[in-house]
Amino acid sequence: MSDHHHKETFVTKYIFSTDHKMISKQFLVTGMFMGIIGVFMSMLFRLQIAWPETSFSIIEAFLGSHQTDGVMDPDMYLALVTIHGTIMVFFVLTAGLSGTFSNLLIPLQIGARDMASGFLNMVSYWLFFLSSVVMVVSLFVEAGPASAGWTIYPPLSALPQAIPGSGTGMTLWLVSMAIFIASSLIGSLNYIVTVLNLRTKGMKMTRLPLTMWAFFITAIIGVISFPVLLSAALLLIFDRSFGTSFYLSDIFISGEVLHYQGGSPVLFEHLFWFLGHPEVYIILLPALGLTSEIISTNARKPIFGYRAMIGSIMAIAFLSTIVWGHHMFVSGMNPFLGSVFTFTTVLIAIPSAVKAFNYVTTLWKGNLQMNPAMLFSIGLVSTFVTGGLTGLVLGDSALDINVHDTYFVVAHFHLVMGVSALFGMFAGIYHWFPKMYGRMMNKTMGYWHFWITIISAYGVFFPMHFIGLAGLPRRYYTNTNFPMFDDLADINVFMTVMAIIGGFAQIIFLANYFISIYRGQKATQNPWNANTLEWTTPVEHIHGNWPGPIPEVHRWAYDYSKTDESGEYVHGKDFVLQTTPLLEGEEPS
Repeated sequence: MSDHHHKETFVTKYIFSTDHKMISKQFLVTGMFMGIIGVFMSMLFRLQIAWPETSFSIIEAFLGSHQTDGVMDPDMYLALVTIHGTIMVFFVLTAGLSGTFSNLLIPLQIGARDMASGFLNMVSYWLFFLSSVVMVVSLFVEAGPASAGWTIYPPLSALPQAIPGSGTGMTLWLVSMAIFIASSLIGSLNYIVTVLNLRTKGMKMTRLPLTMWAFFITAIIGVISFPVLLSAALLLIFDRSFGTSFYLSDIFISGEVLHYQGGSPVLFEHLFWFLGHPEVYIILLPALGLTSEIISTNARKPIFGYRAMIGSIMAIAFLSTIVWGHHMFVSGMNPFLGSVFTFTTVLIAIPSAVKAFNYVTTLWKGNLQMNPAMLFSIGLVSTFVTGGLTGLVLGDSALDINVHDTYFVVAHFHLVMGVSALFGMFAGIYHWFPKMYGRMMNKTMGYWHFWITIISAYGVFFPMHFIGLAGLPRRYYTNTNFPMFDDLADINVFMTVMAIIGGFAQIIFLANYFISIYRGQKATQNPWNANTLEWTTPVEHIHGNWPGPIPEVHRWAYDYSKTDESGEYVHGKDFVLQTTPLLEGEEPS
C-alpha cells in the first residue's frame, strides 16, 4: 500500500493533512510569519531605546494614533517587549525547530512510514496555529496586549486593573499559551512513541543520528516541564478571574487595600522557571542536533565522540530541570539554596563544553564544505560558546546580584539561546530544503544572509555585556532621567542600527526561501552526499516515504571518509549510506 497514490484535494493536502512532511512545512511557515512579527517589534522598541522622545511616523502608523505624536507610549513599549519575547521563544524557536524538524526528520531518519499518530500530529499543528492566532489577536484589543514581561510575573499579570496591559490582552496571552502547551504535549508524546516503536530493522538506538537523540530527549523534557507551566497559568487565571490568592497577598492599588491574602508571587516564579529554564534546551537541543549532522556531513568526517555527545544531551536534559532557581537569586532565596542552584548551574557547563569541543574536533582537519548550512552551524558553535561563557557569571549567585536585570542578562540569553537557536534553524532549513521541496536554495543569497546576520547579531548583543556591567537596567523605555547613563547613549544607537540591519537581512532569507520553492535548481536525491536514511527516499514526495519496502540499516550514520590500510576509501567514495551492507572483514559501526 505504500506506493498507492490517492488523489488529494486542497483540503486534504493543506488542511487535514496527516503527512509529517506537510505538517513540518506548516509549522515552519507559521513560525516564519510569527518571526516577522517578533523581529519587527524588536526593531520598533529599539528605535525608542536609541532615540527616546523622538517622533517616528512608523511608530504612529503601526502602533496607532494614541502614540503621542509618533513617540512611543511607555505602556506600549512594555507590551512590545512582552510579546516579542513570547513570540520568539515559543512561537518561532520552539515551533521552528521542534515542530518543523522533529516532524520532517523523525520518520525519515528512523525508517518509518509516518508518525505513530498522523491524526494527533495534525491536531498538534492546528492547536499551534490557533494559539498563534489568539496571540496575534491580543495585539489588537482596546487596552493593549499583555505587558507584564514574557515571564508574566504577578501581581502585574494577576490584577486586571494593575496596568492597561493587565486586562483582556493578558487573558488572551494566557489562553494562547494554554493552547500552545496542549499542542507541544501532543507533539512531544507523538515524537517519543515514534522513536521508540517505529525504527526500521537494524536501527538500534546507538545507530540513531544525533538529530534523533536531540529530538527524542527534547520531547521528554517537554513532557516533564510543560505541564508545570500549564498549572502556573491556570492558577493565574483563577487569581485573575475567580478571586483566589495563589500569587497575591497584601496588595495596595491607589491607596486601596485589596482583599487578597496568603499568596506569594515567588510560587509563580518557581512554577514558571521550572518550565522556563528547560525551555532554553527545548529550543537549543534540536538546534545542536541539527548542527551535529550538518557539521559531520560537511566536514566529511565522522562526528567526534558520538557516545559522549549522547551522554551530554542526557546530562543537559537532566541538569536543565534542576537549575531553575538561578533565575531567582534576588527573590530573597535562602543563601544555602542559592549555593545549591549555583553548583548545579555551573555543572551544566561540563556537558555543554563536551558538545562545543566535539564540534571543534570534528571540524579539525576536515575537508570542509563551506555552504550556507555549514556556515550557520559554525556560527552556532561561536555564539553558543560566547553566550555560554557569560552564563558562568549569571550562574553564580554572588556575581548575579550585581548584573541581575541589566542588559548583561539580555546579552547572555539572546546569544546562547536566541541567536544560537536561530542559526541552528537556518542551518537546518538550508540543509534539508531539498528534502522539503525537491529544490536547492540559492547559495549566494545564503552567503549574504549569513555574513550580514552574524555581524549584526554580534553588533547588537556583544556591546550589551558592557552596558550591562555599567549597570544599565533592562525593560526601561528611556534612560534620559538617569544622567549616569548618558555616556551609553551612543552604544544604544549603534546597537539599534545593527538590529535594523540584521532585521532587514532576513528579507534575503525570506526571498531565497519562497523563490527557491518554485524556481530553485532541482535537487538530486542526495545533494550533500550524506549517509542518513532520508536521502534514500525519492526526491518527489510520496505517501509512505519509500516506494517499496522500508530499507534495512547496517551501520551508524557517520561513516564518512572511511579508509582501509592503504588509505583508499572502503566503498570507493567518502560516504557510506546507512543502508549499505558491511563488506567482508569490515568492522561494524
